Amino acid sequence: MPDIEKSLKHETPCHPLACALQDCVQKNNFDQSKCEKQIDELYECCRRFYERNGDEASVVSCPKASLLRLKMKQRSEGVK
Repeated sequence: MPDIEKSLKHETPCHPLACALQDCVQKNNFDQSKCEKQIDELYECCRRFYERNGDEASVVSCPKASLLRLKMKQRSEGVK
């Protein structure tokens, strides 16, 4: 599993973590609840990406900054 800093430095930031999440979901018959760690790692990578590059930045592996913040808030409140 690639670490977050390494994933941020990838030519497509956060892509290795997005792939790890996709692999996990596929291996678990699309049950995302079994891939919580991968979701959290991807969201943290994306959060750092926007922190470094601004909310208007774009990368295929991450949701838009506003949606990412909403999803992270929901996860912190226990909404999956």
